[in-house]
Amino acid sequence: MGAFRTPTREAWEAAARKALKDRPLEELTRRDPDGLAIALLYTADDGGEALCAPRAADADGRAWDLRMVVEADSPAEANAEALADLQNGAASLLLSGAVLADPDPLIAALQGVALELAPVGLGAGLDGPDAANALAVAAKGAPRARLMFHMDPLSAFAVGGGAPRPIAEHLTLAANTAARHAGAYPEADFFLASGQVVHEAGGSNAQELGFAAASALAYLKAGVEAGLPLERAARGLWLGLTVDAVYFDALAKVRALRRIWAGLTAPLGLTLPARIEARSSRRMLAARDPWPNLLRLTAAGFAGAVGGAEAIVLEGFTRAAGRPDAFARRQARNTQLVLMEEAHLGRVDDPAAGSWFLDARSRDLAAAGWAEFRRIEAEGGLAASLLAGAFQARVAEARAALETAHAGGGQPLVGVTRFIDPEPRPAPVVPLPTLPAPLGQIAPLSPLPLVAGLEEAAR
Repeated sequence: MGAFRTPTREAWEAAARKALKDRPLEELTRRDPDGLAIALLYTADDGGEALCAPRAADADGRAWDLRMVVEADSPAEANAEALADLQNGAASLLLSGAVLADPDPLIAALQGVALELAPVGLGAGLDGPDAANALAVAAKGAPRARLMFHMDPLSAFAVGGGAPRPIAEHLTLAANTAARHAGAYPEADFFLASGQVVHEAGGSNAQELGFAAASALAYLKAGVEAGLPLERAARGLWLGLTVDAVYFDALAKVRALRRIWAGLTAPLGLTLPARIEARSSRRMLAARDPWPNLLRLTAAGFAGAVGGAEAIVLEGFTRAAGRPDAFARRQARNTQLVLMEEAHLGRVDDPAAGSWFLDARSRDLAAAGWAEFRRIEAEGGLAASLLAGAFQARVAEARAALETAHAGGGQPLVGVTRFIDPEPRPAPVVPLPTLPAPLGQIAPLSPLPLVAGLEEAAR
């Protein structure tokens, strides 16, 4: 039995030209919304030296932190959801809703939660400093409490179309809050520099990466100005990204953000690795027929795990229609548990390393994200770019192109624009509260319910 012949690019190109009937091979190359080329074939010449971008550390013996969202206005409801999540596989929590408005409801919501063991984060928007103060009170001065204030005023400013105070004051208030609690809570994390609002508004991968990097720099500067040592400000910062069912792009985006963080912090003399929270996309979720969302969320979880995120947040598969019930929350937890404990996705550090395509894609996204970051900084920083509307204008172009691509059938979605179930099974949800109207001070990065909108258009 003879040895297999080593294929060559020349042989592949000859076969491809024959299949294309001598049409240009360039027809096989497509370009993403950032203008980056994605070829059909990659070789060692394309991938270059293998990248290695593993997650910084394990999460208390697990490959990553299984993080659950608790959205509730009732302290009793929030407490029941929090305890159910932690007792059934979650490692940390993200709280939002009216329970963050005051220490008393937050204390009730966290009854029975050991803050020294289970990190608790907040999603309070521009009210982040008040919520951080409430969480500090709930921790009762325990120095080992693992608090995640997750203050992110820039994202709230962008999606809300403005703020009650000048955005510079909100940045200062958040940084001063962090500095005030840093001594009492040495394990606390302060800021979340996330690009999620860009993704949800229809932005491109590079725009999301650039926004996250520019947010990170703004929070580091604000922290230092408030009196935090640079290393402490950096150690108290999480980076946030969105992962979706386009899993190769999503995992490459996580790896790209790690490279961008290294490029951002090295000139500052920092050697701290990035800590990345990967959160499932909402714009990819269907509302009318939510069941295929289980597959989309599994793909997103795969991307976060293989991409090396330190924490992964998968929301309920019914989130496009309302707050998930207990069954949907159970599915969100179990999806991650299967990926972690049965598929063993965390057993290998950076399993994408050495893949010619994924290494090339990670490098391309890192370069594009860095270019967007530099563009934002040239506009005076993220706050200035948002105030001028420059960044929103670029996102609007990406959003329009994304809607056109899907509406025109160029990117079909199973269960939404193809193979539509005429009688989908309903799934119970809790109604979502009505969001406040944008303030109108700046052009907002309004969320794009992409898939849910396509469902309505297809009916």
